[in-house]
Amino acid sequence: MRQIVLDTETTGLEPSQGHRIIEIGCVEIIDRKLTGNHYHVYIQPDREVDVEAFEVHGISNEFLAGKPRFAEIADEFLNFIKGAELVIHNAAFDVGFIDHEFAMLGKQYGRTQDHCGVVDTLLMARKKHPGQKNNLDALCRRYGIDNSHRDLHGALLDSEILADVYLMMTGGQTALMLHGGDGDGDESATEIKRLSADRPRLRVVKASEEEMSAHNEKLDSIEKSSGACLWKQLDG
Repeated sequence: MRQIVLDTETTGLEPSQGHRIIEIGCVEIIDRKLTGNHYHVYIQPDREVDVEAFEVHGISNEFLAGKPRFAEIADEFLNFIKGAELVIHNAAFDVGFIDHEFAMLGKQYGRTQDHCGVVDTLLMARKKHPGQKNNLDALCRRYGIDNSHRDLHGALLDSEILADVYLMMTGGQTALMLHGGDGDGDESATEIKRLSADRPRLRVVKASEEEMSAHNEKLDSIEKSSGACLWKQLDG
C-alpha cells in the first residue's frame, strides 16, 4: 500500500479569493514504512503573500521570485501522487487548493480524488480524541513526537511530522519490517530472532509454602465473596 503524506503552504486562506499554493511537501510511506522518498517544491504564485500567511510560514515574496509556476510542476507532482492514498491534516484545505490549481490548467487534470484516495487525519484525530485539541502540535505532544525544530510551518517539515503522527495514531509503529537472516533486509528493520535448540533450559522457580498459603487464602476469599472460584476448580 502506497501512501503520500502531503502538506501545502499558500498565500492566504481562500482560493476563491485568488490565493495560490506556494509550497508542496510530500513524504512517501509504503506498507507503513517511511521510504525516504519525498517530493518538495516552492512555487511562484504570481501574487503577493498575505502578511498573516507570511507570519505562519515565513515564505516571502522575494524568496518566491524566480521559482517555477504551478503549471511547470503540475505533471511531475501528479505523477508522484497518482494512485496513492493521500494522508493530509485538514484535507479539505489542501485538496481545495490543489483542485483550484488543477482547474486553472484545464479539465484534463481533473480533481485530486480522480487520481488518489484521501485520508483526513484531523477528522481521524477528532473521532479518536473528542473534545481535545487536535492540531499538529497537540498531536505531537500526545504521541510523544519531537517537533521542537518546528518554529514556523513548512510543507515538507510538516508532512514529515504528520507521517510520524499518523503512524503512531494508527498503530504505534513508525518503521517495522520483518525479514529473514539473508542480509537483504533494511539495517534498521526489526528481525525475528530464533533461539538455539541447544540453549540451556530455563530455571523453574516454584512458589514457597508461605506463598502457596497466601495464594490459597486469596482463592478462599474470592470463593466466599462470589460463590465460585475458577482457579480452585482448575487446581482440582
